[in-house]
Amino acid sequence: MSKADNFKVTPYNVAGNVDYEKLISEFGTKPITGELMRRIEKLAGESHFMLRRGIFFTHRDLPWLLDEYEKGNAFYLYTGRGPSHHTHIGHLVPWIFTKWLQDRFGAKLIFMLTDDEKFLSEEKLDLNDTHQLAYDNALDVVALGFDPSKTEIIIDTDYAKTLYREALKIAKKINFSTVKAAFGFSGSTNIGFIFYTSIQAVPSILESVRKGERVPCLIPHGVDQDPHFRVTRDVLPHLGYYKPASIQSIFLPPLSGIQGKMSSSDPNNTIFVTDSPDTVKRKIRKYAFSGGQPTVEEHRRLGGNPDVDVSFQWLRIMFEPDDRRLNKIREDYLSGALLTGELKEILIEKINTFLAQHQEKREKAKNRLEDFLIRD
Repeated sequence: MSKADNFKVTPYNVAGNVDYEKLISEFGTKPITGELMRRIEKLAGESHFMLRRGIFFTHRDLPWLLDEYEKGNAFYLYTGRGPSHHTHIGHLVPWIFTKWLQDRFGAKLIFMLTDDEKFLSEEKLDLNDTHQLAYDNALDVVALGFDPSKTEIIIDTDYAKTLYREALKIAKKINFSTVKAAFGFSGSTNIGFIFYTSIQAVPSILESVRKGERVPCLIPHGVDQDPHFRVTRDVLPHLGYYKPASIQSIFLPPLSGIQGKMSSSDPNNTIFVTDSPDTVKRKIRKYAFSGGQPTVEEHRRLGGNPDVDVSFQWLRIMFEPDDRRLNKIREDYLSGALLTGELKEILIEKINTFLAQHQEKREKAKNRLEDFLIRD
């Protein structure tokens, strides 16, 4: 858990203007250096814009994982989602990068949908709600094009027998003082929530359990989830498993400004993957924070600030993978040649093009979902 003077980052709450360099220091992760980036790109056979732009900016044990890969000890991937609402576009950032990793490294993926965690943490949701939302969110995973022969989607309550058996072994090695320090739990925290980290740890050893030998695991995720896996990494060697490696991303900011993290609880600050084209237009035109000047005349003379402009940041983080195009947009905005309204329209077109394709694939995914789900 990080709680600096001007920002807060936990698995359950992100607030304020996040200082990612300070977060690296507080969480004890390592920055992704140019040397490490080039090594990843060499093994992958190509670069990825999320690496080039520092969207994925920090890691745990990536050099070790790549060493194992080069020895022929292939890794698998593990990521997931807590289903409390429809998927929003911020959730897709680590998923898109995970898809690239699967494609480039031929890696198996275990995708965990934590309906149990969201039932425990969300007062307004019952277990039927979170279970149904897990199926809804799973459609978005399938729609992104993950390989069905190399992808397993776990909904926790549908795979509870397997998860619980392994989680018990992990839970026995974690004491309450550890999770209290990691997550800020208090005397009012329900005991299911206190136990939950041991459940979330299981996919990071699942392939090792199945094969009866140690298999490296890489977890791509938003940096706020690091405390779960920090506790996990401390425990697993005592059970004879590798520590999972991880690679962490920054947050896609809410529409209201570059501080914090997009949240499903505020629909006017969020674009859901189910939003209509008109809804996307309305939200971005009305709510997207601008880095422009108060008047057209001032903007033409002084230019805008892309570093605080939400539309530009969304293009940078997710919706404009072409570096030349992004740089041209940045230069035009800085010079005043591109107005805020025009920048918003570029983003609207990009998002609506993406969502039109995604929603079509999402509908088709309803007939393919069973190819991905595993139960016990």
